[in-house]
Amino acid sequence: MRTQAPLKEITTDKNPGPRAKKAGPARNPATSTQITVSEIPTPIGPMLAGATDKGLCLLEFVDKDSPEAQLAAIEKIFRARITQGNSPHLEAAFKQLEEYFSGRRKVFDLSLDMRGTPFQQDAWRALLAIPYGCTCSYQEQARSMGRPSAVRAVANANGANPVSIIVPCHRVIGSNGTLTGYGGGLWRKKFLLDLEKRHSV
Repeated sequence: MRTQAPLKEITTDKNPGPRAKKAGPARNPATSTQITVSEIPTPIGPMLAGATDKGLCLLEFVDKDSPEAQLAAIEKIFRARITQGNSPHLEAAFKQLEEYFSGRRKVFDLSLDMRGTPFQQDAWRALLAIPYGCTCSYQEQARSMGRPSAVRAVANANGANPVSIIVPCHRVIGSNGTLTGYGGGLWRKKFLLDLEKRHSV
């Protein structure tokens, strides 16, 4: 999956960039896929970020689950080995998240490497189609996928989204306008929606 445009190489010499996450020694040395992980600071809490050589595969708040559990899950999905460090994909994510939280970025320009079922992939593509500053209901998302009766399955697929904020599951709300179902916490969902509302044209 890819957001709006191909990744451009970005350097961040003027700031410290993402911090290498202390995730323990590299595991599964026999596997060919490598996931590089770092911790990215944000105004609403640090996030654990991971990237393969193809793109970003993980971006979650560290307090959603333990970092160890998050890494174990992504390691299993990709059958990969985890290493601490940095990469162009992580540097790009750090820079663009910084721009997003300052109101200077409305569209992310990052390569993504997200693994899931065909239905989950469809749901995540539908999330990427929700514009900055807008919201939709789970019912509307299901209809946009051509699956109007699959509201609960859509909600579950959104909950399995491994790349928060970039793939904006925070923009999906209840049919009555209430904030529901955000793994990072409803207070973060409100913060993100309020941020986008303030900076929408």
